[in-house]
Amino acid sequence: MKTAKWIIDPTHSEVSFKVKHLVISTVTGYFREFEGSAESASEDFDGATVAFSASIDSIDTNQKDRDNHLKSADFFDAANHPKLSFEGTIKNDGGDYKLIGNLTMRETTKEVTLDVDFGGVAGDPYGQTKAGFEIEGKVNRKDFGLSWSAVTEAGSVVVSDQVRLILSVQLVKQEVTEEATA
Repeated sequence: MKTAKWIIDPTHSEVSFKVKHLVISTVTGYFREFEGSAESASEDFDGATVAFSASIDSIDTNQKDRDNHLKSADFFDAANHPKLSFEGTIKNDGGDYKLIGNLTMRETTKEVTLDVDFGGVAGDPYGQTKAGFEIEGKVNRKDFGLSWSAVTEAGSVVVSDQVRLILSVQLVKQEVTEEATA
């Protein structure tokens, strides 16, 4: 069986999150440094194994004080937990794609299921083969130990527990290997 190995093309990928602030608006943040790979024996990526990690120090919400707070022990605790990671498998159920696996933050691992929109495979002008994915899902930050909380005088929650994850990922095919059969 042939297996294709792929890596994330960071120049054509984006890893972001969105969280409600004061219940009235949404703050968007990005992980600017990340890496990931996939191995797939099928062209539609069904059964592909996926590994991903992001550097906590690369958080960017376009506001330095908020970024520093997110990196602090109140949230991600970047000094002690410098990366978040994910390992899982893509499942294709008749065109309904899911990415199911273990997300780890602050040494807490939970299984998550993310929705996947597989954009297909195409060649680029430089002879590389690329595959595109839009990945979305929700997690409860408190499930991973990101438990800082505050309430305003009026009773509004400052930061929602629910966090939306949004990844636009382009993979670059690296190699195809032939697995030996027993």
